[in-house]
Amino acid sequence: MLKLLIIPSCSIIIMLKKSKNSWFSTSMILFLSSLYSISFLYSPMLSPSLISAHMFLDSMSAPLISLTMWICTLMILASLSILNTNNSTNLFLFYSLSLLISLTASFSANNLFLFYIMFESSLIPTLLLILGWGYQPERLQAGMYLMLYTITASLPLLLSLLLIQKNNGHLSLFLPLFNSQPIHNSILPVWWILTITAFMVKLPLYTVHLWLPKAHVEAPVAGSMILAGILLKLGSYGLLRIAQIYPNFLIKIAPMVNSLALWGAVITSMICLRQTDLKSLIAYSSIGHMALIAAGTTLSSSWGWQGSLILMIAHGLCSSCLFALSNMTYESTHTRSLYLTKGILSLFPALSLWWFILSITNMAAPPTLNLFGEISLVISIIPMSSYSMLLLAICSFLACAYSFYLYTSTNHGPLPSYSSNLCLLNNRNYLTCALHSIPLFTLISKADSVASWI
Repeated sequence: MLKLLIIPSCSIIIMLKKSKNSWFSTSMILFLSSLYSISFLYSPMLSPSLISAHMFLDSMSAPLISLTMWICTLMILASLSILNTNNSTNLFLFYSLSLLISLTASFSANNLFLFYIMFESSLIPTLLLILGWGYQPERLQAGMYLMLYTITASLPLLLSLLLIQKNNGHLSLFLPLFNSQPIHNSILPVWWILTITAFMVKLPLYTVHLWLPKAHVEAPVAGSMILAGILLKLGSYGLLRIAQIYPNFLIKIAPMVNSLALWGAVITSMICLRQTDLKSLIAYSSIGHMALIAAGTTLSSSWGWQGSLILMIAHGLCSSCLFALSNMTYESTHTRSLYLTKGILSLFPALSLWWFILSITNMAAPPTLNLFGEISLVISIIPMSSYSMLLLAICSFLACAYSFYLYTSTNHGPLPSYSSNLCLLNNRNYLTCALHSIPLFTLISKADSVASWI
């Protein structure tokens, strides 16, 4: 496990030498390390293993670490235009590798306070990627929204962790909590709501989601891929860890969280049908999927926890590839408007096939990993209330509607005269899509490799 932190550090050293081959050397090192990280999924030792005094690896963090390495590799592969234009190449690699190290440390931290530090430090390279390689001046406002929402919401979490430390003397994930109730029973629900607010903003849950579409629209393709693929999973990962420590207390606020999550999923799905910006539509669809994860996690059931982790992996791969596809389309048409982006099917049938595959994956069609995750979450949510069946059915229908709307808007219709045909004639684009899609269709046959942590 320590090798996965040493390898990016060595890549930074290679990059700092300002060699002409630093981009390709870094890409190859990350690709090999991501292949090595897959071995963690098939480890016969499913119990948590301590790596050092502050780091560990278990069956829940291993798939997320592997996903982080994989997405970071594909993120650099999809950002080759930065190398071609020589747009601060080494600085981009430095920020990307710094983000990789902070994310890997977050998922492997065995102390809640260390997790909090890494949780917040991952915002810095993300913000720098948006500000440095964003497309429009509005990226300054997007960066302000990102920092304002996440940092403000994380302060109650810090106070809660200090209170747990005071009552129990430690914040380790392994040692037992002697004082299981950290605060007086009368204000316990309020305390829990404030504690998980940081995770709900990071997911994000509806009503605290405004930073996500702005950040996605203004971010470069690398920022969008890592934001949708990994950073949103930090919120659900933290929620799962808290649910493991205090499963009984989290159930007390589950009805309120689930109501907000499911209604938010319905509303954001309807918002998707009215979007005219390609990246904004994909960003709003992520809010609906992450709402299901929040609803399943707070119920503290084995089906909910298992489905949450599976959908985290599946959504990370699917949404990252959708943003990569949107960037390929943008490089050809020079616009993200769904009214102006037309006719990919007539010009590039192969790319249109990838649009179709990822669109049906986004709506959890079989035989994708998304289907398994959503079925597990539905099984865990329905026993809470029979009324949730109606909301889940509406969410499923709307997911199909906006996924087909996304596909037909971009691939059918007349080809614009201002589109550039040569931008999409690149095997790198198809390789990026293939490396995203292969795990989505192969992991369904071995789903226990990402769901055996319970």
